[in-house]
Amino acid sequence: MYIQQLYTNCLSEAAYYVESQGEAAIIDPLRDIDAYIKLAAERKATIKYIFETHFHADFVSGHLDLAKATGAPIIYGPNAETQFPIRKTTNGEVINLGALQFTVLHTPGHTLESTCYLLKDEQGKDHCVFTGDTLFVGDVGRPDLAQKGADLTMEELAGMLYESIQKQLVPLADDVIVYPAHGPGSSCGKNLGPNTFSTIGEEKASNYAMKATSKESFIEQVTDGIAAPPPYFPINARINKEGYDPLDAVIEKGMSALSVSDFKAAINDESILLDTRTAATFTLGFVPGSISIGLEGRFAEWAGGLLPFDAPILLITEVGKEKESIIRLARVGFHRIDGHLHGGYEAWVKGNEESDMIIDVEPDELLMDIPHDPNLVVLDVRRENEFSNGHLKDALNLPLSNMSDPGSMATIDDTQNLYIHCAGGYRSVIAASLFKRQGFHQIRNVLGGWSAISKLKGEG
Repeated sequence: MYIQQLYTNCLSEAAYYVESQGEAAIIDPLRDIDAYIKLAAERKATIKYIFETHFHADFVSGHLDLAKATGAPIIYGPNAETQFPIRKTTNGEVINLGALQFTVLHTPGHTLESTCYLLKDEQGKDHCVFTGDTLFVGDVGRPDLAQKGADLTMEELAGMLYESIQKQLVPLADDVIVYPAHGPGSSCGKNLGPNTFSTIGEEKASNYAMKATSKESFIEQVTDGIAAPPPYFPINARINKEGYDPLDAVIEKGMSALSVSDFKAAINDESILLDTRTAATFTLGFVPGSISIGLEGRFAEWAGGLLPFDAPILLITEVGKEKESIIRLARVGFHRIDGHLHGGYEAWVKGNEESDMIIDVEPDELLMDIPHDPNLVVLDVRRENEFSNGHLKDALNLPLSNMSDPGSMATIDDTQNLYIHCAGGYRSVIAASLFKRQGFHQIRNVLGGWSAISKLKGEG
């Protein structure tokens, strides 16, 4: 038996490779499938099954491309209805992989088709359970993602989730390993723990959702304080259910290298100019109207949360990062990537084209300017809970996640001197670029964000 977790930090996503006697199964694959095919080839194994725990909302799965590449069937649990061929299983069904056995555990609640897969080892002993978004380390899947037409409330789904956990997971032995689909930072739960795997015993002892004393208390705890899901979640769930264009086709189109003149000609009123260089590089100079979302952060999540899916995207990247940018956009369902600026921003500068920039300021400069500039506004773009835990006096809180709607900026006067900060400096540059795109010009980006500011103020 061989099991490998393939973890993608920027999406907090875990896929799994399971192998026995030359047969392999992939669980919850990402859109880009090369890593799974390469691993199977290196281990001289054949990919026999593709298991999906549910219709993922936070990323586009690689199930279709992997099935096409390997001929392996796509396996879902009960209640899964798709527009492509699948093997729909029943609760308790057993699927053999070499000398191992998977048992299907239907666990509706996060979604109606959510299913866990219990793996027995060569001796028939329960070894681990792949829990998808049903059970995380320290948390459970959010119960507010009912698909269109399901006509179920968040509380009703939470009740289903309680029953699923009590009937299917609580009875498992304490030493059974828990392999979830996500780790810390994921928006698929409220507050996932720091680790990417656990055991049933550890979760019984520490996970608030598994310690609930009644169905009513479980529902109350799971639904309390749950933030609205990112706007791209229903789009990704629909794509995973209905299908998508092959990744190779998306990459081929996006890899179209556009000269400066061709890039300018491709820009229209709908175009999104997306700059994926680092935040620190972007502020020094960029193509006017560009939106900064750097590859160094949670790139795909912010792109999915802030950019329209029906608009054409033109890329400006660090030279050599074009394909990576396209793949990471495709992971959350973007497919209208019409090309990239050949030679990157440097080619734009060499072409003597007009550029824009954002002024960076140190936090001590901000603190010195506040008492002397009555037109100065501090804009804190952290989440509301971050803001409530500490912020500058009179600062305005406009979470970056709200800025997918340009109307969120309507309360800001474009004659004010905006000093924008987040926690560390990544989100503030994204926000500054969005304000620039809306015609704001008196903008400063505070380097180091609240982390640096609070240290100067003695609060860190």
